[in-house]
Amino acid sequence: MRAVLQRVSRASVCIDKKETRSTGAGLMILLGVSPEDGDEDIEWLSGKIAGMRIFTDDQDKMNLSVQDIKGELLIVSQFTLFASTKKGNRPGFSLSAPPEIAIPLYEQFVSRIKQKTGLTVKTGEFGASMEVDICNDGPVTICIDSRNRE
Repeated sequence: MRAVLQRVSRASVCIDKKETRSTGAGLMILLGVSPEDGDEDIEWLSGKIAGMRIFTDDQDKMNLSVQDIKGELLIVSQFTLFASTKKGNRPGFSLSAPPEIAIPLYEQFVSRIKQKTGLTVKTGEFGASMEVDICNDGPVTICIDSRNRE
């Protein structure tokens, strides 16, 4: 699993130009799923994100987690995080999990991060046309890969 975390002062997603889901301060998470991902990836990644100290304390140091600030999370599926750009200029997406694998893992990840944080979690809609609007705070953007645990 790959995630791009963005510390935001607000974020929203408009689904099929109809429904908008929005959050206040917290995390915008773009989540990509590969066919090899499973429960261990969900457990590790959700724990890492729940405890990630990227919010500033009263000394202006990145020392607080989204839980510490009682923030909100917006999680949007993003199959393009597994884009292959090896050949030519048109990315390939064969490294992304197909919907029958990705949807259950995405839903399990959302459920697990809700359990771990106890915070408000909103989502996009898997496979829908979405417009994401964020106000990146900092800016702070962190990329995490459960297969490359740096």
